[in-house]
Amino acid sequence: MRFSLLIIKAETREGDISEEELPPFRELFDAYAASLQESGALVSADIFRPAAESTTVTLRGGSREVRDGPFIDAVESLSGCFVIDVPNRAAALEWAEKCPAALYGVVEVRPAALAFHDGRWRGEG
Repeated sequence: MRFSLLIIKAETREGDISEEELPPFRELFDAYAASLQESGALVSADIFRPAAESTTVTLRGGSREVRDGPFIDAVESLSGCFVIDVPNRAAALEWAEKCPAALYGVVEVRPAALAFHDGRWRGEG
């Protein structure tokens, strides 16, 4: 089954974290991603740029609207995602618990309803 481990945390502002504080977290994420890959569970992983750098697109009444910035103004936002393929929810929860983001944010475990692979949509990831 496919699950997305959604990393939700407070938006980081300039000056919140110094360059000296980053290497330990990078090392933790490197080790985490490597362990997911070695286990065969990792499908994909992305850490996102700040929500302020996002753009939203909507189509209403045949008209396209493009806006800079996040869709909603929130204290916390989606900052990354690991897509994993594991046997069951319990295994997904174990991986979520190991995610370094759980130390400072929230890791939401969301099962896939459908996943596109091998040229077609397939049920339950």
